[in-house]
Amino acid sequence: MPTFTTRFALLCGALIFATGFCVACAAAAARQPNIIYIYGDDVGYGDVSCYGAKAVSTPNVDRLARAGLRFTGAYATSATCTPSRFSLLTGEYAFRQKGTGVLPGDAPLIISTERMTLPKVLRAAGYRTGVVGKWHLGLGTGATELDWNADIKPGPREVGFDYSFIMAATGDRVPCVYVENHKIVGTNPKDPIKISYEHAFPGQPTGVTERDTLRMDWSHGHNNSIVNGVGRIGFMLGGLQARWVDEDMADVFCQHGLDFIRREKDHPFFLYYATHDIHVPRMPNKRFVGKTTMGPRGDAIVEFDFQVGALLDELDRLGLTENTLVILSSDNGPVIDDGYKDRAVELLGNHQPAGPFRGGKYSRFEGGTRVPFIVRWPARVKPGVSDAIVSQMDLFASFAALTGQKLAPADGPDSVNVLPALLGESPVGRDHVVEYANKLAIRVGDWKYIEPSPGPAVQVNTNTQTANSPQPQLYNLALDPGEKNNLAIAEPARTAALAARLAAVAKASVPRP
Repeated sequence: MPTFTTRFALLCGALIFATGFCVACAAAAARQPNIIYIYGDDVGYGDVSCYGAKAVSTPNVDRLARAGLRFTGAYATSATCTPSRFSLLTGEYAFRQKGTGVLPGDAPLIISTERMTLPKVLRAAGYRTGVVGKWHLGLGTGATELDWNADIKPGPREVGFDYSFIMAATGDRVPCVYVENHKIVGTNPKDPIKISYEHAFPGQPTGVTERDTLRMDWSHGHNNSIVNGVGRIGFMLGGLQARWVDEDMADVFCQHGLDFIRREKDHPFFLYYATHDIHVPRMPNKRFVGKTTMGPRGDAIVEFDFQVGALLDELDRLGLTENTLVILSSDNGPVIDDGYKDRAVELLGNHQPAGPFRGGKYSRFEGGTRVPFIVRWPARVKPGVSDAIVSQMDLFASFAALTGQKLAPADGPDSVNVLPALLGESPVGRDHVVEYANKLAIRVGDWKYIEPSPGPAVQVNTNTQTANSPQPQLYNLALDPGEKNNLAIAEPARTAALAARLAAVAKASVPRP
């Protein structure tokens, strides 16, 4: 029979083990969620089936929506890509900073390396941070011409990402190469890369001189250097071994996203996964060609959905699904003909890329900035639908609150902590949101005011309704989501009040609640 001393020692050991086990369990339970932000490119509100699309099926996006919270009042801050991405990472409206319009591929970095950013907030909370996919926020300082054959910085790593695998700008702009951390992938010193947005390189074919050789013809612009049989914006010389193959781009980005998850699975991570799909040139992998009746644009939506599924499957395989917060959205509304003859207009059929909304990319109508937005976090978020008004730039303040980070007054000045809305704990998000496409509009509750502006009512090249008008516009979005009935004359007091509200917001940042 054990002695008292032995029994006491065994009891103490058991208590110590139990205490340690409980501490370990508590630590596991308290671990911050992994975060994956899936950012589609030009994916409209009505382009995915869980938001009403019938001509294309997106089972993986739908899978995310069934298990998560689907928002009907979520916004990108701009109707074009660069300013939306700027706002996402800085928590600030892009119209406050000059030089945040759609950038050429050789533009310098437009985010100050000194400022707080979304990835820096999460890195301060112990996250490993990574960006894979489209960048389009500039690279280098701009003080001198960027040497694409040397270290390419500052860039994503200098604004808070531990790892980056990106394209510099867009698929239709040079340079048509991948940049991993500070280096172009696959460079050859004997074939250096040169980039120009001002002049062609002597002897090099272009989309004008060799138009009959193109694998995809251009409808407007996109007729400078030819890469992979496709005309681009800008001129590129050299780097033949490093150039991407458009049809493989989704697979390349997806593989690097999956690799990041696998490397960082043992501690909290943040992956900003910015797809190229469904931006032009739409050249999906042959596995997806013919999957819809809408040609390359529809097939690119299917390819986008495939990437969503691959990321979700990997979370399942690694046992990370329960405590991973996945958010899916898009950088702006849809565009049909954006510069290439891919028959997107002819094959559109009854598909409504912007859903019930008017306009699209480049527009201040709702179709320009109201986008799909789905939040899934099985450990905490109950499935459902939310009408709360939220902006992508609110992730800055909301993630800071989620991870217990205190923001300085200058950090994310326009970002609002809408965490209760994101988690489905409150039906209320922000009380207003500004929509930006060269000029401004504001939504407050159900009311939308569009400030007067010059310019064509319809953009010639893309046939997009821009919302430009010399007269103020006022719409009740609850009764008129398509913005057909302008109530500015009938509601002069409300119009004046919203105009004043917009002027006040535009003049200075609104303090976060």
